[in-house]
Amino acid sequence: MTDSTKPAATLTLAGSNKSLSLPMLDASIGPTVLDIRKLYDTLGVFTYDPGFGATASCESKITYIDGDAGVLLYRGYPIEQLAEHSDFLEICYLLLNGDLPNATQRDEFNRGVMRHTMLHEQIRRFWDGFRRDAHPMAVMCGVVGAMAAFYHDSVDITNEEHRRIAAFRLIAKVPTIAAWAYKYSIGQPFIYPRNDLGYAENFLYMMQAVPCEDYKLSPVLAKAMDRLFILHADHEQNASTSTVRLAGSTGANPFACIAAGIAALWGPAHGGANEAVLKMLAEIGNKKNIPEFIRKVKDKNSSVRLMGFGHRVYKNYDPRAKIMQKTCHEVLNELGIKNEPLLDLAVELERIALEDEYFVQRRLYPNVDFYSGIILKAMGIPTPMFTVLFAVARTVGWVSQWKEMIEDPSQRLGRPRQIYTGPTQRDYVPVGKRA
Repeated sequence: MTDSTKPAATLTLAGSNKSLSLPMLDASIGPTVLDIRKLYDTLGVFTYDPGFGATASCESKITYIDGDAGVLLYRGYPIEQLAEHSDFLEICYLLLNGDLPNATQRDEFNRGVMRHTMLHEQIRRFWDGFRRDAHPMAVMCGVVGAMAAFYHDSVDITNEEHRRIAAFRLIAKVPTIAAWAYKYSIGQPFIYPRNDLGYAENFLYMMQAVPCEDYKLSPVLAKAMDRLFILHADHEQNASTSTVRLAGSTGANPFACIAAGIAALWGPAHGGANEAVLKMLAEIGNKKNIPEFIRKVKDKNSSVRLMGFGHRVYKNYDPRAKIMQKTCHEVLNELGIKNEPLLDLAVELERIALEDEYFVQRRLYPNVDFYSGIILKAMGIPTPMFTVLFAVARTVGWVSQWKEMIEDPSQRLGRPRQIYTGPTQRDYVPVGKRA
């Protein structure tokens, strides 16, 4: 980020002789931004931006989104190329370090991650304290946050080596925690990780294997899971990532910060959208019911919503959705599912919506959640685990963003301001004299 040579904007406060020249800061790609850091000191006013939709809270070199063009880049690489040619651990290296690894760097990094897949054996006892029907995201929040009580040698955020080890541990151990949360919920024995397997393969093994049978892993399903992880690895300054950065700005340890991100992701408006798509498709039930469903979506007095379409950032086709659609067909073919009613419904609903002027004018295109739920359902992943898988994938993005923030000297303690609209100052009245 550099000061632009373009003329700065000038803000003049009405009714006063105060004005402020706002420097323009150039991004490598994307909109130029106005630097308002001196606004309050000079003019004594704040900006008002609920949801921070027009405010850059940080400088980042990790992920770039052009929502109008439907572009997603990790460190400059298009998501389409990475999903086609790369694997998740290579993406982890890229997000953490800024460049794709050479062969030696890749092998060393993979070993560094995979040697941390096991959990401290005492952590295993945590599950005994949870109800069997506890939501797996609740388990994730608790156990990830508790990691700081076991791994004291990686909580000094000022130590570069501590940050590196913490990154390895989080990326490696979160899948184990996630798989065990699932196993606990269905009453099956925990399956310990196997470091001879790839990242996605190991996760599916821990999720689906049982001690009494040999486990046969489908390379197609493993690739689909790996691709799903890649597509969800990072997505700029979304709610959970901003939560991680805000928590990290206090100096909190990385395990606490990632637990905060998991808690934010748990919200249905953020991480639970693919589950909502499945519910919507089930309620439609049949392709012949789509026209009536569309009519209700358009009705301002109806509470019916079209799930899996539209995005806070994307105003074009979500590039991840195209990859998910292709992956969906691959998974169903591998599993021998010739006629999947949910997929047939989804394809027809997408076709109608993309041709309907109502949705076209509003730029409502399918997003990544539209097909991912169908894929996970076909692979036997229960819906309460959908957001957990999102957390497994996003952990590397959270860690990369946290690491970047810690190493950025311009970052400060996060402290949003507000417009106070409550009562003005008033005096205390004893309870006996109150009306």
